Amino acid sequence: MNKIKKIAFIGNSLPRRCGIATFTNDIESAISENLNLNTSVFAMTDSGQSYDYPEKVIFEIHSDIKSDYLKAANFINNNGFEIVCLQHEFGIFGGEAGENILLLLDSLKIPIVTTLHTIIENPLPKYSEVFQRIIKASAKLIVMAQKGSNILQEIYGVKADKIEVIAHGIPDLEFIEPEIAKHNLGRDNQTIILTFGLLSASKGIDLVIDAMPQILKSCPNATYIVLGATHPNLVRNEGEKYRNELIKKAADLGVSENVIFIDEFVNLKKLVEYLSACDVYITPYLNEAQMTSGTLAYSFGLGNVVVSTPYWHAKELLDGDRGILVPFNDSHAIGREVSKILKDEKRRNKIRKTAFIAGRAMIWPCIAQDYMKVFERAVIYNSVIDFRINYEKSPLELPRIKTDHLSEMCDDTGIIQHAIYRIPDRSHGYCVDDNARALLLSCQLNEANLPNIVKAGTFSSFVQHAWNKDTGRFRNFMSFSRNWLEDMGSEDSHGRTLWALGNCAKNGIDDSQKNWAKNLFNEAYKSVIDFTSPRAIAFTLLGFEAYPIDKFFAKMLATRLMFHLEKNSKEGWYWFEKGLSYENARLSQALICSGKFLNMPQFIEAGLKTLKFIMDVQKSKNTNFRPYATEGFFEAGISSAKFDQQPVEAQASISACLSAYQITNDEFWYEEAKRAFSWFLGKNDLGIALIDPKSGACFDGLHVDRVNENCGAESVLAYLLSLCDMNIFAQIMPKALKKENIAPIRNIETPRAFTSS
Repeated sequence: MNKIKKIAFIGNSLPRRCGIATFTNDIESAISENLNLNTSVFAMTDSGQSYDYPEKVIFEIHSDIKSDYLKAANFINNNGFEIVCLQHEFGIFGGEAGENILLLLDSLKIPIVTTLHTIIENPLPKYSEVFQRIIKASAKLIVMAQKGSNILQEIYGVKADKIEVIAHGIPDLEFIEPEIAKHNLGRDNQTIILTFGLLSASKGIDLVIDAMPQILKSCPNATYIVLGATHPNLVRNEGEKYRNELIKKAADLGVSENVIFIDEFVNLKKLVEYLSACDVYITPYLNEAQMTSGTLAYSFGLGNVVVSTPYWHAKELLDGDRGILVPFNDSHAIGREVSKILKDEKRRNKIRKTAFIAGRAMIWPCIAQDYMKVFERAVIYNSVIDFRINYEKSPLELPRIKTDHLSEMCDDTGIIQHAIYRIPDRSHGYCVDDNARALLLSCQLNEANLPNIVKAGTFSSFVQHAWNKDTGRFRNFMSFSRNWLEDMGSEDSHGRTLWALGNCAKNGIDDSQKNWAKNLFNEAYKSVIDFTSPRAIAFTLLGFEAYPIDKFFAKMLATRLMFHLEKNSKEGWYWFEKGLSYENARLSQALICSGKFLNMPQFIEAGLKTLKFIMDVQKSKNTNFRPYATEGFFEAGISSAKFDQQPVEAQASISACLSAYQITNDEFWYEEAKRAFSWFLGKNDLGIALIDPKSGACFDGLHVDRVNENCGAESVLAYLLSLCDMNIFAQIMPKALKKENIAPIRNIETPRAFTSS
């Protein structure tokens, strides 16, 4: 895809005095300067105020003027911006619970990435309503702590793939010894304890002042510096009352000479001077629900020893002896821990270095890169997923699941590979591929609480017999006389068998079968480490989705698929190989599913984009599903052969599209699954149905002028697995079922292809 070139940032902006303004300025500058992109700021101006904004602010939105929001949206839509980055904090937008921002968001025509600076765990109804609408309008959500991601998923029901955790950025500065910085400030021979930021009662500064007599007993030269102006809203409402109360408290405790207030909204240069000089930085906030603290990020990343109350951001950032946590509202604990760390130079230096090293990943150039990756994924998400607008929906009725023909294809050994018309052809014997597919169908019928196949134990037995301990691989082909024709099957047959075993481990008919499947899966999956076939890797990943026994191994396999994708993609060709082969959509499905259970959004996005690519390829001029044909490989830039079309391609596409729907809730993907399933029912190039709803038989494919009237194992299983997938979907998506009038497990008229037989 083309790189993003023009970005709009919406939020407060300097010289307005607040943390959001500082952050907006820093992230915009980091992206503009480090990535050389065209960025602009749309600044929120609070009621009754005015600011001398810099040139980067090209539009001013007055929080209480609704028309400003609509004008800003119109300006963004019509001036070449490709993405919006919104800084969200309830208090900076007008209307109840900041609802005015919805006027802007609902009018935008480009993707929105929202950085959430506050997430309310127990919101009032109006706050919840506004917040949910912001979530829905956003292609991606950025939080600065894992706790934020957890709350979004658990309280607000946001899918994990929509959330990105990116740390608060910090300046890229050298590690400076405090004594040098103290000398530059004229504070030689002082032990400096520092708090900086806008002054307000929620910061808990009074607790540190209460702790100063205790600290001074063990460290008589300690000085507590409170660096920062009083919060502008506090000044407007009550002047400097709070600051004066703190000054009085210090005087009453007899520590006035050791508590210094610097009433100034400092620039970065001055802030760094003080941070470099301090021996201990302290954030004694009173509220646990503090999702983000820029002051904490700055002090930590520059290599300070941080003593903090365990609010959410601090608890995560200081974990692993990267700082010191003290209980809320406990001045004695503050005094005790500060005194201890000031006397322990060895531990102090260790914590400082640990914090500084960890902070290298938080410097603004790195954060800019992280944000750009999210922006690019948001654009992909927007272009790949949101196809609802002009897509015509079609009604669909599902045939009953019938297994009569399947039963005819089976004996006591397993399912026979091929058929002549509908008669099992014993001359070709059996294969583990088809018996694994049959086992998978048995598991899916069990998952859907549908009538099961009496041969489930037979298929399991065939798979077990196919296992060759000496080679660590499954055999594939067996003659009708029950002789194995090889010691080792193909990589693809091994991967497909693991897929069936993983599903059997989850949805087997009873605990005994589940335990058998788990044990055999555990024995067999590690052989895949040497595999090169993308499909074998994809089939194995689908097994891991159901039975995620080794996520590290699964992540390695998914990364291999990504490597194939990056290696072979080029402009106009976004695919894992230089050409198309068989069961192509399984490669996309494997990335979608593994991205979900591994919580790796980049896998999901690649899977969705490649699935869109393959579904566009598999479309006739009248938009019917046209499976990639097996007459010849479809190479990049060469038109696809139209025939021979086979059921296994439709099955792979249906299953992949339903996986895409379940992770995105985008109805486009369900419509695509219906389009592919309709191919079985006669919406294809020949207008001929391939299935017999009375027996569950399925033709082997479409030739240029006729159907292939043989009904082998692969075809009947492809059809029944597709039908089972559609029925499972209808059961687990009741809202969609009602909305779309899907009719599961109902009879349909006998297709004309079977009326003469």
